[in-house]
Amino acid sequence: MSTMFEPHPRGSHFADRDAAQRAIAMALPMIEAAMKDPQVCGSGFLYIVVMDPGLRPGEVDFAEAVLLEHAVGDRTQWDADYAGFARGKARLSWLTGLASHDVQTNRTHLLRHGDSVLWGSVCLDGIVVGVSGAHPWFDEAFATAVAANLRAIAKQRHAAAIAEGHWVAGGPA
Repeated sequence: MSTMFEPHPRGSHFADRDAAQRAIAMALPMIEAAMKDPQVCGSGFLYIVVMDPGLRPGEVDFAEAVLLEHAVGDRTQWDADYAGFARGKARLSWLTGLASHDVQTNRTHLLRHGDSVLWGSVCLDGIVVGVSGAHPWFDEAFATAVAANLRAIAKQRHAAAIAEGHWVAGGPA
């Protein structure tokens, strides 16, 4: 007698794509207002990459671990590859578990051939977000805001699951 098993979803249960969309939506009013200031964002464009915190290097390749990407501003007017820059920053933080600024300033020995030498990504409790388009210190600030929002949403979902009697992520024990 054969038993059919449903495949288990991969990646984070509580920090999924919907949670990442909510995290970005919560940060967008701040980001969009700040982008109007040329001392924050000279280009007027921004790109955000959120990695799945449940998918780690060695388990999947980078592209499979990208949870969500989001552009701010008209992409047809871009003067640089902000998406590529944000992906490069996110990849560096995903591989090292560190903010890209930390790697670029204190741990340059971790840089490998092909790694981004730009900074503006964070790894907050395993949540990696890369941002490009603003000055790097604001890219980092926006990435931190999105990561902190995602962490809060995941905690909220976890608390709701516990309250509903779910002792295992994804359903009752």
